[in-house]
Amino acid sequence: MKSPFSRKNKKPKRSLTVEQKITRRNFISFSSFIVLSGAAWGGWKWLYNSPEETTSVTAGARKPLRRALNKTELAFRRVFSNNNLVKTYPKDMAAKNVRHNSDIGSGGKIDVDAWRLQVKKQSGEVLKISIDEIKTLPKTDIIYDFKCVEGWDQISHWGGVKFSDFISHYKLDDQAQLEYVGMETPDKEYYVGIDMPSAMHPQTLLAYEVNEQPLPPRHGAPLRLIIPVKYGIKNLKRIGSISFSNNRPRDYWAEQGYDYYSGL
Repeated sequence: MKSPFSRKNKKPKRSLTVEQKITRRNFISFSSFIVLSGAAWGGWKWLYNSPEETTSVTAGARKPLRRALNKTELAFRRVFSNNNLVKTYPKDMAAKNVRHNSDIGSGGKIDVDAWRLQVKKQSGEVLKISIDEIKTLPKTDIIYDFKCVEGWDQISHWGGVKFSDFISHYKLDDQAQLEYVGMETPDKEYYVGIDMPSAMHPQTLLAYEVNEQPLPPRHGAPLRLIIPVKYGIKNLKRIGSISFSNNRPRDYWAEQGYDYYSGL
C-alpha cells in the first residue's frame, strides 16, 4: 500500500535554463564530433595501411577501395538504361572557350588528311576509315554539362556521329554484342575501356566538332569520344583505334588507381 505522504516527499524536477540546454547540446555535439572524427581517422589509417590491389587491368588502389569501386560498378550497371538521358541545354548556354585539361596522347599537330580510324574486329579484320567518310553519316549535336573528376564542370557543345549509328553503318553489330570497347590514341599513350551499354547509349558521340567548328588539336582533332554518362577521363581525345572484347581493355586512369567504370 502506497504511503499517503509519498507524493509530498517527491522533489519536483527542475527545468533546465536556456544556458544549460545550450551547454548540454554543445557537449553532445562536440562529443559526437570527436567520436566520428576518431572513427574516420581510424578508417582512413586502416585503408592507408591495407595492401595494394594485385596489378592487372587496374592498379594503384588499396584492395578494400578497389573492391568497393567494383561493387559500385555492379550497382550502376544494374540500373543503367538507355532511357536515362543526360540533361541537355540550349545552344546559347554553351561555353565559348571550352576548357582544355590535358594533352596526354593528343599533343602536337596531326595530319588530318593522312589520319585513319582503325577499327579492329575480333576476327582480325581491320577497317581504316577517314574523317571525311565519318562525316557522311548523320550528324548529331549535344549540349550538356561535361563533368571532370577534379570537380569542375562546363556546359559545352559537341557535334559528330552517334556511336550506335557508326556501329550500324559499318555492320559492327556482332562486335557490339561483346562486353567492352577499347579506344586508344594513335601514339597509344592514352587509352580507355568502356562498357558496351555506355558506349551504345544514344548520347555517346564520335565527335569531330566543338561549337560547330572542326575540333582543334587540343580538343582531340580529328575525332574524339564524347560520352556524357561518364566523367571526362573516359572522353578520349584523338581516337586512333577502336577494338572490341569480352574482357576489360586497358585503361589509363584505372591503372593509376581510379575507378574503371567512372560513371555518372
